[in-house]
Amino acid sequence: MKKLQKRHASKWSISLMIMMVFALMLTACGGEQNKENTSSNVVQEEQTKAENQAGEQTATEKVVTDAMGHEVTIPANPQRIIASYLEDPLLVLGHKPVAQWSVANGIQDYLQDQLSGIPTISYDLPPETVASFNPDLILITSEATVQNGLYEQYSKIAPTYVVGDAISADWRKTLTTMGELLNATDKADAALKEYEQKVADTKTKVEAKIGDKKAAIIWLVSKNFYVVNGEVASGAVLYGDLGMKTPNVLAVLPEATANWNPISLEKLVELDADYIFLVNSDKGQAGNLEDALWKNIPAVKNGNVFDLDSTSSWLYNGQIAGTKIMDDLVRLIESK
Repeated sequence: MKKLQKRHASKWSISLMIMMVFALMLTACGGEQNKENTSSNVVQEEQTKAENQAGEQTATEKVVTDAMGHEVTIPANPQRIIASYLEDPLLVLGHKPVAQWSVANGIQDYLQDQLSGIPTISYDLPPETVASFNPDLILITSEATVQNGLYEQYSKIAPTYVVGDAISADWRKTLTTMGELLNATDKADAALKEYEQKVADTKTKVEAKIGDKKAAIIWLVSKNFYVVNGEVASGAVLYGDLGMKTPNVLAVLPEATANWNPISLEKLVELDADYIFLVNSDKGQAGNLEDALWKNIPAVKNGNVFDLDSTSSWLYNGQIAGTKIMDDLVRLIESK
């Protein structure tokens, strides 16, 4: 992983080169006042950017209160961060973790273009393993993760900040909070604006292609079907951000259910979705997709099933995940 200071140093070098180029242009242009003014403005903009970057490098540590009421001293420029299951916002803010989340030998595949080579750490964050990475900041997703004395153990290793369920349930709030902690509010704000523009562009493309037709998101794993609850991951993107119509099966889900809820084949036959987006973790295995009940689902009969690999971002939350989901959605519907 490239260190944050190296990123800043690289940007500083680029800014110096740009300034030198414009200085030469100003000399060559002589009396062309308009060109001089334009070049001077650009130089000033580049200098301001460089000063802002330098300001980030000289940021001082801060004392903040986390979701559990702990007073935490956040280092000025943390370099070795453990932020298990918070890697999406961490990457958006220009940091790479010293170790990445994993469970049952699985990782967040959709982030591996940026996390390739980063060692893994178990989702339950064993303190001795955490200590072995010598972190200078630990960011925790949920209060439940630090019960039974674990917070005290982590905080002896490095400053430990609990984001908390109320914040981490919303990736936008998570990104904003982490941006404040890491002196990167500008990056967080820019990422949010970029995402909203992506939503607007994608919505236009989707409406032009399929109108107001309904879509269902189903996950097949270990020969069992699950449907997203509509508030998280790809459900939040399609139904929340893009405003796509929800299928009837979501209306019958009980309150306070899991992110992905089991659904029987018998129930799926009643599915009124025009399209099915199937996250297939059983690809290559004989199973329910050969069942006559599956083949009688209207969207299946009409050939409107889009198969997604289990390594896709459709199971995850975050700015990067959501952006990739929208890219997949447009690519798939435009392939019809």
